Amino acid sequence: MNRTPRLLALLMLLTPIVAIAAPPPTMSGKAWLDMDYGPYKADTVEVAQQEGNFAYKAVVVPLNVQRTASVLFDIDTFRYAAGWEGWLNLSSVVYDGKHWAYPKTNGAILYSNPVGPGWANPDAGASDDAFKDPRFRGNDSKPYGPMPHQWAKWNGLYLHGETVVLSYSIGGVEILETPALETINGEATFTRTLNIAPSKKALTVQIADESGAKAGVFQLTSSGLKPADTNKAAGTIIAIETAGTSIGIGFVGDASATWATHNGAGRLTIAPHDKPFRIKVLTWRGKQDKLTAFAAGIGKAAAPADLSKLTQGGPPRWDKTLITKASLGEAKKDSPYAIDMITWPDDNPYKSWMRFGGFDFFEGGTKAAICTWSGDVWIVEGIAPGEKMNELKWRRIATGMFQPLGVKIVDGDIYVSCRDQITKLVDLNGDGETDFYQSFNNDHQVTEHFHEFAMDLQTDKDGNFYYAKSARHAKDSLVQQHGTLMKVSRDGSKSEIVANGYRAANGVGVGPHGEFFTSDQEGHWMPANRINLVKAGSFSGNMYSYHMGEKPKDYDRPIVWLPKGIDRSPAEQVWVSSDKWGLPRNSLISLSYGTGFIQNVMYEKVEGIDPRVDAQGAFHRLPVQFPTGIMRGRFHEGDGQLYACGLFGWSSQQTRPGGFYRVRYTGKPFVVPVKFLAATDGIVLEFSDAIDAELGADADSFLVEQWDYKWTGNYGSPEFKLSDGSKGRDKIDVKAAHISKDKRRVWIEIPSLKPSMQVRIKYDLETGKGAELTDDLYGSIHVIPKRSGAELLQPAAE
Repeated sequence: MNRTPRLLALLMLLTPIVAIAAPPPTMSGKAWLDMDYGPYKADTVEVAQQEGNFAYKAVVVPLNVQRTASVLFDIDTFRYAAGWEGWLNLSSVVYDGKHWAYPKTNGAILYSNPVGPGWANPDAGASDDAFKDPRFRGNDSKPYGPMPHQWAKWNGLYLHGETVVLSYSIGGVEILETPALETINGEATFTRTLNIAPSKKALTVQIADESGAKAGVFQLTSSGLKPADTNKAAGTIIAIETAGTSIGIGFVGDASATWATHNGAGRLTIAPHDKPFRIKVLTWRGKQDKLTAFAAGIGKAAAPADLSKLTQGGPPRWDKTLITKASLGEAKKDSPYAIDMITWPDDNPYKSWMRFGGFDFFEGGTKAAICTWSGDVWIVEGIAPGEKMNELKWRRIATGMFQPLGVKIVDGDIYVSCRDQITKLVDLNGDGETDFYQSFNNDHQVTEHFHEFAMDLQTDKDGNFYYAKSARHAKDSLVQQHGTLMKVSRDGSKSEIVANGYRAANGVGVGPHGEFFTSDQEGHWMPANRINLVKAGSFSGNMYSYHMGEKPKDYDRPIVWLPKGIDRSPAEQVWVSSDKWGLPRNSLISLSYGTGFIQNVMYEKVEGIDPRVDAQGAFHRLPVQFPTGIMRGRFHEGDGQLYACGLFGWSSQQTRPGGFYRVRYTGKPFVVPVKFLAATDGIVLEFSDAIDAELGADADSFLVEQWDYKWTGNYGSPEFKLSDGSKGRDKIDVKAAHISKDKRRVWIEIPSLKPSMQVRIKYDLETGKGAELTDDLYGSIHVIPKRSGAELLQPAAE
């Protein structure tokens, strides 16, 4: 399993507790390899040659400039899954685009620990169950998610310069820890410096495990290493014999501590203590004949440092402010919108891959925080409400996070939604950079599957947070959170599932009355793309989301299905909070990752007819398209315009790597449908302004088609006629068209209108001022309320 390590001759200029991370010295031309990820990298990582030894929420720390040695700390189990020669083999959808892939350690493993708690349960004493994994068991019987907080709780990590300090508690006892590499008698040695608060209970930590190997406690004598007559850690070592090599574990510090071995594992127990103390644990691997030299060199190791000095903020790492110039777009003839580019620094010193997953404005709206899918957060200043916008200042403030795809600013604090946790970014010394990556909530259940993104981040009126957790692609669920909308309490102390049945809900929308919306993507058990009005406890159809007991036999209907030819991948839904953007205030729009378009969505609540139906509606495209997939949007309080960001990372028609834009209303006349109402004898459309009466009352102005999909385990669904069930669409005869007195509503008369999953209405009209008004509208009619078109054909004001 482990190979004899090569001589680590390149490990030069090492200093105690300082771990240095830097980009590779030469550029490969591959964005994911050339990027400087900062002092640490969070991800899901498998220990190579140890199949199944995953750290699902890994913090990877390279220990020198050349990245010839690294450690892998698992924030779910609080173990060092591995220390090894080298860094990471970066492969997955976020790096080289590969599906069914994930990063692995890349180099000889020098020590490791299997999946399970890294610290014993402080309440278990010397029980055999002290290291028994108590976590939730997935459908594959493997443990997932974090440890119970009363056992172990992750606080986050500090950065001081390039040094990483881990912060967590065991049994309520606060611990600071930093990994590093030191040279002991000429041998490269992994070290763990721990600062431990007072504890009324003994604390036991597992250092390394070679299952089944011979292990014992030894002391150095004048004639060499001999079995020790004591298990006190001071002055002794643990030696674990493997094929041709040995692992040595040593101790430095004044604490009362003892060694123990268990089936090839080396453990250290720290006695109860009423004062804080500092210790260092040293782990080395090499040829057996050098074990004595390792033991002799322990006394030469630097004393354990006071890590609290590294938790107050350090020197800036990315102190360069990058200047770009905004590019104001020109609207096409008669177009109501222009797209301005909040120009981003693609060419930056860190080779940061600028694919944007989420953003939010600070108070005042002149600056925003924006995250990249590869793990950064940047601040951009110079956003100018209104038409004029010129110089923009960009600064990188955080790195290394696990695929962030959402940002929310609350009371000036930045919260980032990542696959492993919601991270609160804390600047401790006011230099503008993040010094503490605080774990606001890490209840996340993570597996190695590439598809289970944590999408978006929003808050409700009470300050609770929400994000959507994707399900696995083409595979059944393993954990409870697969395919869910998640709620996290405003203080981060707890989380709960609001609804499930999602495949990949790329966005969470919050309406003016506290309504929640999600999108979802065509796939297995998802016949087409959909936009959902969320109801607590609802199931949106993906059978590969998690179910307790028997699986559902039916699903809750969406507001509207979206044909894949029109929107192959919807993202976030955003409410228009302005009167300055062309659409009426409180209109609902849906951003498209798959096509770069924006859809105008209208819906009506139709509760009380079918328990699976709460709302139904329709959508049409706005005349706006972006060169990248659009993921997140916010309306600016100052200028009332839409700001949107996005990326290209998986299947999409729009392949620009990323972008940040303002969609500016030009003031050109703009008439759109604003209501879609089903009746027993047809469909009523309401427009935002008057339309031409003659064309509105002409049945030939409308083309209507209907069809259904089939909800199966297949990937998506063909279109099926309502008339005979064959593939295709039914063309629906329009008997007549009628227009309201105010010329804003049109009743498209269809005797005995039938429900259908999809209806298309193509209309060729003119506005009341003679401008062309032609569009395709797509809707879903799940139920038909008992009302006539004539009843609905009243002036809109009534």
